[in-house]
Amino acid sequence: MDRHDRAARRARLRLIAMGVAVGAIVATGGFALVNGLSHDDNPKPGAAPASTVPVSPVPVSSPSPSATRTLTPNTAKPVHLNKPTGQKDGASIGFPRYGFGAMSAAVYHLDELSMLDDDMVRRQLTVITAKGSEDSIDKAVSEVRKLREQVGLPPSGGTPAGLTITTTVDAAQAWALNNDGSVITVWMHYSRTATLPKGGPDDNPLKDQLANVILQWEDGDWKITTDPKWVAKKGDPVPYNPDSPASAKDGWGVVIRD
Repeated sequence: MDRHDRAARRARLRLIAMGVAVGAIVATGGFALVNGLSHDDNPKPGAAPASTVPVSPVPVSSPSPSATRTLTPNTAKPVHLNKPTGQKDGASIGFPRYGFGAMSAAVYHLDELSMLDDDMVRRQLTVITAKGSEDSIDKAVSEVRKLREQVGLPPSGGTPAGLTITTTVDAAQAWALNNDGSVITVWMHYSRTATLPKGGPDDNPLKDQLANVILQWEDGDWKITTDPKWVAKKGDPVPYNPDSPASAKDGWGVVIRD
């Protein structure tokens, strides 16, 4: 096994076994990746108007009372994410102002965000971070460099050759933090797997993870904000369970990329 394979294997073992370290990579960069629900005392704010951000993927037609009681994320109408209209420096851009635009942006960004390439993380976050939250970019890059050192890599550099880390969001919910729906908090349920050099399998993936990101509409697209006044209002969702009526009622929906 050569030096690169050994480095990649160490990175994989630490990333997959240490969920807290993985979450810390971009927590200060706008994505508060957590292992399980956060324990904020902030109550969940009111849902956004349906015309701004649909917070529950229920069918257009009203279900019967009995159907409402049994509706779950798996049986409710799924959320069809909006496709981005472009890419810039590794980040998807061009999401619509209304409908599922903010949720779509959050999901795509979490799926795409580099875990170990500090230069790529800086470029990605520079594109998708709102004005006034730029300090969070340096903090995120610092966290990536710390993680690289923890797994035996130089502080700065790309992802080791042959190591692929894949983040997949399978469900999400969103609601507005202000009256006009220009600031949206999005919670996502995701998993993360790694592929080793030579196609080695991942026998211990991260599962059942939650991430939160707050987006604001700025310059024609959704951008990450870390403004404390919005972070204080992000709230806590009901735990996600694809077969739970409580999860569906809270606004969780299965996401589909068309």
